[in-house]
Amino acid sequence: MGAVCFQNLTLGYDRLPAVQQLDTQIAEGSLTAIVGPNGAGKSTLLKGLTGVLSPIEGEIELTGFAKDDIAYLPQQSDIDRSFPITVLDLVAMGRWRDIGACGGLSWPMRSKVSEAIAAVGLTGLENRAIGSLSGGQMQRALFARLLLQDAKLVLLDEPFTAIDARTMADLLQIVRRWHEEGRTVVAVLHDYETVKKHFPQTLMLAREMVAHGPTRNVMTSENQMRARQMC
Repeated sequence: MGAVCFQNLTLGYDRLPAVQQLDTQIAEGSLTAIVGPNGAGKSTLLKGLTGVLSPIEGEIELTGFAKDDIAYLPQQSDIDRSFPITVLDLVAMGRWRDIGACGGLSWPMRSKVSEAIAAVGLTGLENRAIGSLSGGQMQRALFARLLLQDAKLVLLDEPFTAIDARTMADLLQIVRRWHEEGRTVVAVLHDYETVKKHFPQTLMLAREMVAHGPTRNVMTSENQMRARQMC
């Protein structure tokens, strides 16, 4: 049974559709890329999954987990890096429900935060302000926060944009590990070569669904041309 089922789903802003009449499902434990031209509704679909956007029509049905089981990585451009917090503070936010607004970090929790920071290669930068990080370091810190959330469904919006090749390779390794652990991972991506090499399943959008299935069947030149025409 699908972990995520879209039933005649229409999402948009001010009643103007950005995703229309989407009928498909994302299987539990799958590693899926969402691709399509600019303005195709890719990020909008992730916002619908998180509950930030409510459907104009249709519904999103989650099977096997609740909203609290979702971890979401927004685009870096959506994050206010001037906010005065450290890397440790940012990563610890992955356990916000356990810590609370006024709670401090227990020693066991601090140990988990340190393990997540080490897993992304940022040991020694715990007290660095996030505003002083490079793009690659910031993305590593955001992935550490996702690790701490330990979620069943991981949503990534352009996770490899504006980072160096070494950081991208390290973060792809984390994504593969999530997949091996049986988590459901959905990522909005623009680099089609990355999709073909690392993502077994692909959903191509152009406001409506163009194709969904094994990446080798979806990422054809015919589908890509059709998507550009539809947008």
